[in-house]
Amino acid sequence: MEVRSLFEDNRSSVPKEKKDWADVSNKKIMLVDDEKDITDLIEEVLRIDGFHNIIKAYNGMDAIDLCRNHNPEAIILDIMLPDIDGIEVCKRIREFSYCPILFLSSKNDDIDKILGLNSGGDDYVTKPFSPREIVFRIKAQIRRQQYSQAAKKNLESKTFQIGNVFIDSDGYQVYKNGIEIELTAREFGLLMFLAENANKIISKERLYEQVWGEYGAICDNTIMVHIRHLREKIEDDPSKPQILLTVKGLGYKLVERDD
Repeated sequence: MEVRSLFEDNRSSVPKEKKDWADVSNKKIMLVDDEKDITDLIEEVLRIDGFHNIIKAYNGMDAIDLCRNHNPEAIILDIMLPDIDGIEVCKRIREFSYCPILFLSSKNDDIDKILGLNSGGDDYVTKPFSPREIVFRIKAQIRRQQYSQAAKKNLESKTFQIGNVFIDSDGYQVYKNGIEIELTAREFGLLMFLAENANKIISKERLYEQVWGEYGAICDNTIMVHIRHLREKIEDDPSKPQILLTVKGLGYKLVERDD
């Protein structure tokens, strides 16, 4: 198969942005594929868009060693490799690194996507794919990582008391009536952001941007599900919330409860 046919468009379709959201020139990107022509093409597209620190590997074992030694900011990983497959590579990398991993595969079955994401992958693209899409997906993963690091830094050494709920950001712990309750990472991030903006109405759009790290179209159902789960853990009666309120048509608000 002609290698360029694996791509839905060519390099001319990837416009260089006049002003990017961040300097990516020093971001290390690792490409892993046993077909050199494919890694060369992806490298070419990434360089056009400002990425200059690119590492390439052509088998799974080399990829693991290079990742350990160079600590890339993101990895584009093909599933079909000559020694061990990309799923196993991802699992082994996850033993020492949490950098974003974007899978490439010629397989389009849901089970393959599930296996890839379940092994620790962050995203999944099937061939043929658009070089423009690869660039923006990598940027999105790096942006989410930066948001996460910034949020963690901002949360350091902060505590909040909202009614009978106590939040210890330094220890990533939440207590209700003195008893620790377990929250998922997303629930904790949601609660912390609302606590930092207590008594303020926060729109769904802003929640999605700050907690999920995504701009543009929001997923109402995703937010509502997380809000419901959070209420089940912090409210005395989730059906009649007193702390985490819905402000119809505007968003949500975390308020001090009147005892």
